[in-house]
Amino acid sequence: MSTMQSNSTTPLEDAIRAKASFTPSTLEIFNDSHLHSHHKAMQGVTSKETHFRLVITSDVFKAKRSPARHRMVYALLRDEMAQEGGIHALQLRTLTPEEEEKEKAKKVEAEGATQAASEPIAE
Repeated sequence: MSTMQSNSTTPLEDAIRAKASFTPSTLEIFNDSHLHSHHKAMQGVTSKETHFRLVITSDVFKAKRSPARHRMVYALLRDEMAQEGGIHALQLRTLTPEEEEKEKAKKVEAEGATQAASEPIAE
């Protein structure tokens, strides 16, 4: 790790951001380590960065299925996953820009339907 990262309180999150070399249009990083700190496998681990959930949208995922997309991300983070106290678990959601837009449209449509259903019926 670089000197800049070693002074950070979130060196693994910083590494994830720095290594996202496929120019994502969306990169959301959620550190869920606190939700897993009580697990037996985490006993004695002092790192506060062991479990991450990532949402990544990028054009490089076009024409690739989910396993291939995930392998691309795992390859980028190989060192962080292998190091002692590094990333123990990684949950990935990988999308193309088109898939992200479809999801947003579905969400808006669902919210509209929910709102319409909750409006009182005029007598």
